[in-house]
Amino acid sequence: MKFELEARKRTLQGSGASRRLRRQNRVPAIVYGGPAAVQLIDLDHNEILLDLRKEAFHSSILTLNIDGARESVVLRDSQMHPWKPLVLHCDFQRVDAGHAIHQRVPLHFINAEIAPGVKISGGNVSHVHNDVEVSCLPQDLPAFIEVDLKDLEAGHAIHASELVFPPGVKPVLHGDDYVLVSISAKKGGDEAEGAAAS
Repeated sequence: MKFELEARKRTLQGSGASRRLRRQNRVPAIVYGGPAAVQLIDLDHNEILLDLRKEAFHSSILTLNIDGARESVVLRDSQMHPWKPLVLHCDFQRVDAGHAIHQRVPLHFINAEIAPGVKISGGNVSHVHNDVEVSCLPQDLPAFIEVDLKDLEAGHAIHASELVFPPGVKPVLHGDDYVLVSISAKKGGDEAEGAAAS
């Protein structure tokens, strides 16, 4: 999925300037990274709010159209109001087609209902992580990584290193091959069966 955002350069900074922008339904943001200087921008609030609700927006290469100049970026951070549907600030990092980036990518878990640990053993699926950090060139960045649970048995887990990654995409493990998802055994299985039989 391709995302293109219209943005304007801004020169004023500080909390007062940000408040004035928000009253105009604009969101203050910043673009950094690469050889170019840090650029202060602002975005249309309703447009960015709708985009932030889309899973793919957080793991895609985005195009910022800043006063007619296009830049490829990834979303690095967004700040929301504690309880209102209000975007307070966004951070974007420039990407270069020739340099690898690190980005968190969502996990899509499939076939949980036919996993032996669920269907046969009556266990429960426990999602420990819902995304995984990957390293790849910008053009290879996947929208999501699929995790197939069809062979997962009760008491077993799938680790980050066991995922199947697209060509050119590698997991960033930081030395820890962490658990992504597991199926816990049904509690008190034998005792419950014995009680039911008596």
